Amino acid sequence: MTQSSTSPAPRALSIGVIGAGKVGAVLAARLREAGHPVTTVAGESDASRERAATLLPGVAIDKPSAVARGCDLLLLTVPDDMLPNVVRVLADSGALREGQYVVHTSGRHGLAVLAPAAAVGARVIALHPAMTFTGTAVDLDRLDGCVYGLTAEPAERPLAEQLVAELGGRSTWVPEEMRTLYHAGLAHGANHLVTLVTEAMELLSAAGSDDPAGTLRPLLEAALDNALEHGDAALTGPIVRGDVKTVAAHLEDITANRPDTLPSYVAMARATLDRAVTDGRVLPIRAARILAVLEAAVARTGHVADH
Repeated sequence: MTQSSTSPAPRALSIGVIGAGKVGAVLAARLREAGHPVTTVAGESDASRERAATLLPGVAIDKPSAVARGCDLLLLTVPDDMLPNVVRVLADSGALREGQYVVHTSGRHGLAVLAPAAAVGARVIALHPAMTFTGTAVDLDRLDGCVYGLTAEPAERPLAEQLVAELGGRSTWVPEEMRTLYHAGLAHGANHLVTLVTEAMELLSAAGSDDPAGTLRPLLEAALDNALEHGDAALTGPIVRGDVKTVAAHLEDITANRPDTLPSYVAMARATLDRAVTDGRVLPIRAARILAVLEAAVARTGHVADH
């Protein structure tokens, strides 16, 4: 890592938060515990105001421009699509100043979105927690060991790493041009996992299970650990074994009982099949038979699942 000759900022920085949502209130609460006074927060919804009152008791709620003017470090935790406009409005209104730290928590965006702030002399940092948040005190413990995707110029790197350390996390540096791909990897792994697990629970419920979550938990925990440790080598099941008849039976019963889950089953089966063929565990002739079964199921139901 390139070290800067610029001295790190003082440890205690007054913090303002724009977007007192699930992420902002939790991060601010942890930084407050680390010794940074939280001056004001901005949050429009009742949920945001209630969250701020719970996690940041005694902290005043004010309009965004006032929050920005009254802090050393401005934490922007607004939705990705709103972030460019928020930064532009704050910069154009004179709410940002030279030497102030402006930090956003978007996974998708890097430093480019903060260009209006940098143009007035603010010191900008992209700091994204690779974590899902509930917006409650439960998240404070989950922050321990959380990885933060950082993007910053050399002069701001010491402060960025200091913040991550105070949050109890670990740093990973993400190049500016790779921020969106980094975020796609996280969304694909976490968000789509939720959809996949929910659909699996629905299939088990349709099969008569009275505790789908309890049935899946040990299996999924083992599968996740194995996948993180071994990658594709952790694959098991009928696709990897080349069990054409089992896959066909799955498709038949899914179509009859929970046809809404068929497109994702087929899509994931195809992706799994590709990987199993690539590493040689399924012969191409057997893979062709499985693929034909998958395509036939899609054709029968009218679902479109491009390969």
